[in-house]
Amino acid sequence: MLYRPFGKTGKNISVISFGGMRFSEPKDLQKSSESLLHAHDKGINYFDTAPIYCGDRSEDIFGHALRQLPRESFYVSTKCSRPNGADLRKSLERSLQRLGVEQIDFFYIWHLMTPTDWEQRKQGGAVEAALQAKEEGLIGHLLCSSHMEGEGLAQVLDDKIFEGVLLGYNAINFPYRRAAVEQAGKQGIGVVTMNPLGGGLIPQNPERFAFLKTATANDVVSAALQFNLSHPAITTALVGFSNTQEIDQAVAAADNFVPYSEAQQQQLQDNVETAFDGLCTGCGYCLPCPVGIPIPKYLDSYNQLILTNGDQQAVRDRYRMHWNITPQQAKECIRCGGCEERCTQHLPIMQRLAELPD
Repeated sequence: MLYRPFGKTGKNISVISFGGMRFSEPKDLQKSSESLLHAHDKGINYFDTAPIYCGDRSEDIFGHALRQLPRESFYVSTKCSRPNGADLRKSLERSLQRLGVEQIDFFYIWHLMTPTDWEQRKQGGAVEAALQAKEEGLIGHLLCSSHMEGEGLAQVLDDKIFEGVLLGYNAINFPYRRAAVEQAGKQGIGVVTMNPLGGGLIPQNPERFAFLKTATANDVVSAALQFNLSHPAITTALVGFSNTQEIDQAVAAADNFVPYSEAQQQQLQDNVETAFDGLCTGCGYCLPCPVGIPIPKYLDSYNQLILTNGDQQAVRDRYRMHWNITPQQAKECIRCGGCEERCTQHLPIMQRLAELPD
């Protein structure tokens, strides 16, 4: 397993990290714990969970497994999205108890969706409460987790409160998040990338993403992970595992991995637009919208429609779980055409906004 320094924290973590959001049988504490222990045996030392994952069972699973391991052999992270400081403290104390540790190594101010969210976390006392808990030793390092676009998240990071960031970054959406990754790199903070496999869409569509394959990665899962980890600012790719086979495949992608050269990275990025054949890459050139529609978020949701062969529920899930948007705003399009004039992929943006399911 390859390990990288997590920003300036002094900790080295595995380039593949374990996400506890996709246990196949979360009610089976022992079976679920075995997958985590298997990942540890394979060299993974960064384990990420959250209070509500897997029907609020994930932290209990983690606690059951981590109590069986030497404390110095792993790092654990969890999160809280409450803006109120007292609520965050209560959530933190519950997480500590369930995980069976005296300190959360990496604690996230969770689910920042907009600049307004960030202001509410500061004004509501959540940030202050987290910093106080850090002073008390209950938190090792304070980070943030966000689905904001790159520029907005870069501004949050510019406040220099956080020692790391968790954000979505993969071969589908990298243009949308590039600014935040680059800002994190400039600040020297740790970067954890969620959804490196596009929420499962990349392995589910191997032919469409075959262009990612290289001499050292002859399957799209390995290729997508190596694409992710080749960015010099990215510390680790967080993968939600359902079974030990997925763990072994991801770990194999990191074995003897040599990051792509700058020229190779650029070539792969250039290939995205031509290989996507109608998928929005999230570059954001369609903005600004005169009526404030967050067009890249809706077009990313439309990508789900293409990649899942018309599964409208997948689009609705994307609205709610990933972007925290509703379908109504997409219908406010005034059809000015400015977005389509600026689109480098020449996508029928207005038509797609109209076709999105309610």
